[in-house]
Amino acid sequence: MRPTPGLTPVIAIVNVGVVIVAAVVLLLVYPLGGDDGDAPATDLAGPAASPAPPPSPSPSAPPPATPESARQARANELGMIPVLMYHRILKKRLASIDRTPDQLRHELERLARSGYVPITAAEFAEGAIDVPAGAHPVVLTFDDGHPSHFALGSDGRPKPGTAVRIIFDVAEKFPGFRPVATFWINRAPFGLRDHARQAAAVQWLVEHGFEVGNHTHSHPDLHRLTAKKVSEAIVRQQRLLDSLGAPRTPTFALPYGSRPKKRSGAREGKWDGTKYDFDAVFLAGAQPAISPYAKDYDPYNIPRIQSNGKKGECRKWCSEYWLGWLDKHPGRRYTSDGDLTHVSMPRRFQGKIQAKLRGVAIAY
Repeated sequence: MRPTPGLTPVIAIVNVGVVIVAAVVLLLVYPLGGDDGDAPATDLAGPAASPAPPPSPSPSAPPPATPESARQARANELGMIPVLMYHRILKKRLASIDRTPDQLRHELERLARSGYVPITAAEFAEGAIDVPAGAHPVVLTFDDGHPSHFALGSDGRPKPGTAVRIIFDVAEKFPGFRPVATFWINRAPFGLRDHARQAAAVQWLVEHGFEVGNHTHSHPDLHRLTAKKVSEAIVRQQRLLDSLGAPRTPTFALPYGSRPKKRSGAREGKWDGTKYDFDAVFLAGAQPAISPYAKDYDPYNIPRIQSNGKKGECRKWCSEYWLGWLDKHPGRRYTSDGDLTHVSMPRRFQGKIQAKLRGVAIAY
């Protein structure tokens, strides 16, 4: 995979190893629970595996971008997009990959002040990046469906301190901060064991614009499994998601960021009569992602940035470092032209766009 404009990608193997070790410890101490919740076998094949060209504008869409408007916005839609990875949100961190509610709130407010607008992983993968001119997309992802991510209080609102409540609080404080995120869940979504309560939680999230997707049924290390077992782990979870009323999403997140020996098994396969076919596979680290409009974009190896400070290996691999780097190098990050029908970039980057999108390119 070659770099996005001007950046040489370095795969942070050490950091991914830290994520794997920490997550293994979490599963040993806090194993997944809940019933299988399997639904009858069905064909769950997803859409085609390539981001579609930007959609046609709606009647209420802003006017089409022009070279002048793109220049004024300093648009670069071939720039890098941070895909942030979160795990548990706890008042007292028990593992290095945990974050406290205050740490999450601080990071989201930093994003809002820097002009970032959240989109879902599915919107990223589909190339449907609809943020205002001059703004930057960010993808907030939460793994494992932990109780600290989402729970409703007696008032029908997300409980204080949960990830969803913090996202809404930040959106209320910063109206331009769109309250959406992606939750990749396992067999006991948000710690719930009752199928009806699981379905109610998933449907609440979907109705409020969140994406709920597949993180396998029991969170295994897929690299250690046979191809058949890899497909089984994914299909079992896809059946559960289907039974809970979650719309079929084109995205999949690898547990521990660990790829199967047969790498294609993470994106497509079949088990017990049920097929799956994902458009995008997300890793566990460790740098900003390439724009889905860039010709170097690899939909089956999308990196994520672990949310964390700058100690140890995180000195150059986690969110505090990378968000600071993008602030210092604004020409390298994705900045929107505000127009879904065009892809705008400085002229020096125009050779980096996918060939199929050259007809909608604006270079200034």
